[in-house]
Amino acid sequence: MKHRPRKRFGQNFLHDQSVIQRIVDAIDPRPGQHLVEIGPGQGALTRPLLERAGALEVIELDRDLIEPLRLLDNANARLTVYQADALRFDFGQLVREGRLRVVGNLPYNISTPLLFHLLDQAAVIEDMHFMLQKEVVERMAAQPGGGDWGRLSVMIQYRCAVTPLFVVRPGAFHPPPKVDSMIVRLTPYATPPVTVTEPALLSKVVNQAFSMRRKTLRNALKGWVSPEQWTALAIDSRRRPETLSLAEFAVITNCVRDPRSSNA
Repeated sequence: MKHRPRKRFGQNFLHDQSVIQRIVDAIDPRPGQHLVEIGPGQGALTRPLLERAGALEVIELDRDLIEPLRLLDNANARLTVYQADALRFDFGQLVREGRLRVVGNLPYNISTPLLFHLLDQAAVIEDMHFMLQKEVVERMAAQPGGGDWGRLSVMIQYRCAVTPLFVVRPGAFHPPPKVDSMIVRLTPYATPPVTVTEPALLSKVVNQAFSMRRKTLRNALKGWVSPEQWTALAIDSRRRPETLSLAEFAVITNCVRDPRSSNA
């Protein structure tokens, strides 16, 4: 029976062979590499990835797709299928030797929380190639000063080099989404580009700042940074959060403490 795409899973199945080939070429999978695919769906990328890499592990939430995916391997035991929610999946359990290469056409309705889940496990990941909503990739690759620059931009760029690759139009999918998509490559840094003594605190500072992005830094980070600290930091507290660079967020983080912490 033909599988009907399910809206609750954010399913839009890729079918355009030229796009599929272009994605696989961008990933450039090779034998011996440890590839993991998130959300393989009906196997549009799974088949060519398996052919090129020789082995593949996939994580699929939809139970109805598990058996058809397993049949793609023709009993050669080169394809391992996990029926699981990628948002809760421990990618570290897959590591045997070497780091993971993670790929996927991510459901757009969970793409941002899934990206943050993967960032928490970036130490075991060599690189990631994802199909995402175009505007999400634009936010990931944004620069300070524009409307696209925000929490996602700062936190992704703290952990990874971001390389937008190419746009994919709605007609490449069934059903076609209402937005353009884009392939992006994320390469985790061995050492982040800025020094932050408490990475978890950076996330809190950035989140606090952008929760009030139209306010000045003085107001957005009230209780976090004192007037005296602003003077010492040589950062104009009248600026808005969207104008701050990653380096400036790092400077702020390294001199503050979370006012909500019991040790503050």
